[in-house]
Amino acid sequence: MEQKRLHFIVCKVLQREAYYCAAKSPNVVDVTIMPQGLHNEPAKLTAEVQEKLKITHDVQGRPYDAAILGYALCSNGIVGLKADIPIIVPRGHDCMTILLGSKEKYKDYFDSHRGIYWYSPGWIESSLMPSQERYGQTLAEYTAKYGIDNAEYLMEAEQTWLKEYAWATFIDWPMFENKKNKDYTKNCADFLKWNYDEVKGDPSYIQRLLDGQWDSQEFLIVKPGQHIAADITSPGIITAE
Repeated sequence: MEQKRLHFIVCKVLQREAYYCAAKSPNVVDVTIMPQGLHNEPAKLTAEVQEKLKITHDVQGRPYDAAILGYALCSNGIVGLKADIPIIVPRGHDCMTILLGSKEKYKDYFDSHRGIYWYSPGWIESSLMPSQERYGQTLAEYTAKYGIDNAEYLMEAEQTWLKEYAWATFIDWPMFENKKNKDYTKNCADFLKWNYDEVKGDPSYIQRLLDGQWDSQEFLIVKPGQHIAADITSPGIITAE
């Protein structure tokens, strides 16, 4: 297989996994890390990733064969994206599909567990997860702004959404040293009165993505002139138009 030159645009929560798989790929992979949290503002995700998709050559002026997205549908944040070179996109609703290794594994776990909050090294390192630390920090901020009585009322309202969850599930890529992150997730589960679970992650999905093994059941290929569209009623989740 001829060596490809690829531009991998990926959320910071997948940084460790992205560099690990890029280093093992037979292709030349340039990695661009995007800020965590863009999925909370889908229009911002679209705009910022679209800017990166304008980059069609590396820093040496050599053309990329394709742009690779380290994003799934992500709150429709990738809808509308297009480029002058092919875009390769994982088929999934969010990055947990990418970490777990397939949309089928994601669905199987999701269907058998009600109320999952996912933890991974990248999520723990780049965001303030539901935890005692987050509770304390938010309470301190509210107290400073509104006084203790109002802060306690706001915290009660703030915590309502947590009742929708019952599982703190850690995605474990066994090639990483994860004891500290597992212990952190267990402590979060204890504090929040959630169940703790571990599920084995699978690097082969990202590896196939970066190795150029783009089976249409797993990955969407968006040709120049097309854009990404949602297709959530079908097993493929996304399509090109």
